[in-house]
Amino acid sequence: MVEKRLGALSVAAEFLRRLDVAGTVDELCPGGPSAHLTHGQVVEVLVASRLMSPAPLVRVGDWARTWAVEEVFGIGPDLLNDDRLARALDAIAPELERIAGTVGGRAVAEFGVDVSRLHGDMTSMSVHGAFPDADQDGQYPVIGYGHPRDRRVDLKQVRAGLAVSAGGGIPVHARVFGGGAAEVSQLVGAMKDLQGMAGEQVFLVVADSRLVSCANVTALLAAGVDFIAPVPAVQVKDEVCAALDLARAQVVDWVPERDARKPAGEREVYRVLEDVHTLAGPRKRDPVHRVRRILIRSTVVAGGRRQARGKRLARAREEMDKLAGAVGGRHCKTPGKIAARAGVIAA
Repeated sequence: MVEKRLGALSVAAEFLRRLDVAGTVDELCPGGPSAHLTHGQVVEVLVASRLMSPAPLVRVGDWARTWAVEEVFGIGPDLLNDDRLARALDAIAPELERIAGTVGGRAVAEFGVDVSRLHGDMTSMSVHGAFPDADQDGQYPVIGYGHPRDRRVDLKQVRAGLAVSAGGGIPVHARVFGGGAAEVSQLVGAMKDLQGMAGEQVFLVVADSRLVSCANVTALLAAGVDFIAPVPAVQVKDEVCAALDLARAQVVDWVPERDARKPAGEREVYRVLEDVHTLAGPRKRDPVHRVRRILIRSTVVAGGRRQARGKRLARAREEMDKLAGAVGGRHCKTPGKIAARAGVIAA
């Protein structure tokens, strides 16, 4: 009697068949006519192995003997030796993005994945070792220094991005970048890939404040990608906010979920004004962009800021009283020292 594990192997095989993974790989990476297995067949087994028993890709043949790989995929375990796996991985490496894009596009069409809204994020993976540039193949993402998320600036890194559907969180796009790649170049490349995959879709990138820089906005406008992101506070001067006329602001007809059961007079109120944000680069030759800006005032935030200002003013009054009592003492003998200390408190 022979015992083998089946698990969800047949389910994985059916999904791989519907996505035509083997056919896509074999079309883009044809193998030799005398090979016992095509690259596509090997890749399908590797995908199933990762789904059933996530582990380093060694001794896959041993794994296949304990699982019903031969019965489900029709592939003998002896054919899945390390040399055959390595040749398949080497073959698909130059075409990896095209394979992923083709399979992703087929998933969108085959399973009706809603790509009208996608959530994407990028991360970095730090690596230990020298990895000199001369020893790396420029055809692939180069391991190098950059701005790592784990703040290990002493280590080189690679960067990766993933986009998933808003409904169900189904991955539809993945891409690896070199360690020194700028985040906006990753974003623009991903948007172009997704536009090709999703067809005639209008994309809107929703990002954090790091997106709003002259270089990033220049690249996004050149690529025709719409975006929305909060303006960094340092880019909006205090005098701009101080000069705004609150009476001209339009009240937004929206109630936060946390205020839905509160009386109307206790709910948070939002008012908005629209104007133009001018964004210039650090160099004279950099373009100057004028983009649409929405200024939002929240009664809750304003109340919190008011309380914070009151606490700071009270603290400043205490410090000024202490300073007045210390005038003439050892540390406050000269007008210059007194003025310097008062300036610190005022700030």
